[in-house]
Amino acid sequence: MLTSRAPAKINLTLRVLGRRTDGFHELESLVAFAGACDLVSLDPQRSFGLEVEGPTAEAAGPDSDNLIIRAARNLQKRVPNLVLGGFLLKKRLPVGAGVGGGSSDAAAALRLLAELNGIPQDDPRIFEAAAETGSDIPVCLTPSARMFRGRGEKVSGHIELPALAAVLVNPGVHISTPDVFRALKIEPGASGPSTGPGVDVFTGGLPALVPLFERDTNDLEPAAIALSPVVAEALDALRRTPSVRFVRMSGSGATVFGLFDNCRHAARAAKAVKAAHPAWWVKPTVLR
Repeated sequence: MLTSRAPAKINLTLRVLGRRTDGFHELESLVAFAGACDLVSLDPQRSFGLEVEGPTAEAAGPDSDNLIIRAARNLQKRVPNLVLGGFLLKKRLPVGAGVGGGSSDAAAALRLLAELNGIPQDDPRIFEAAAETGSDIPVCLTPSARMFRGRGEKVSGHIELPALAAVLVNPGVHISTPDVFRALKIEPGASGPSTGPGVDVFTGGLPALVPLFERDTNDLEPAAIALSPVVAEALDALRRTPSVRFVRMSGSGATVFGLFDNCRHAARAAKAVKAAHPAWWVKPTVLR
């Protein structure tokens, strides 16, 4: 049995530069990955398929259409005689929440298949299968801080960020990513809300990083709030916590995050948010 973590992907920045003529939006995003994660296992002794268990398993949708299965099939098309197996997904992250849970699960599955079949992790066929399966999956293949651009097919090398103490908050709503992008009302070939060069060098500790994060944006945040105002409530709940340094929505929502100087401050903030909103998913963690 082989096992891999599938960590939550957090968009520290997310600029929408425009919309391509193929319909996809041109993005630029600095992402980091959390200690909070799903777990993906692969048993080569079992027949190909997927079982899902865990606190958020029910919301993950039909197993037969899971991104893990699609990613494995896309790799199988590229690797003759690929040895498959039975996958087990322990689903702990919220689903459809802007933290790339499904994409990270699929990336973990591709890493496991590469390990099982003796394929180098940097084999281009792994990246091709990831890109065909979903735009967010390539950046999740090597889960550490990176910049991605385009629709997600351009992934930078590792960016050296300090470990960032954080609190993730999901108010328990699902926001459709296509609906958020449609709400931007950008026609194919047109520019998006972000223009000009963004920040691409992030150095120093959290006090130095916060102004750099603030210079960029999450251009999807206003549209997500318009579709689901509870996102604004979650942002405000984090802004009211003591010692918070920076608050933003991740991805297309509804998960938001706050950054803190240390894990003690983050844990205290998480406890306060959870006490005020016991039905919300609240997780203190570290982003890297």
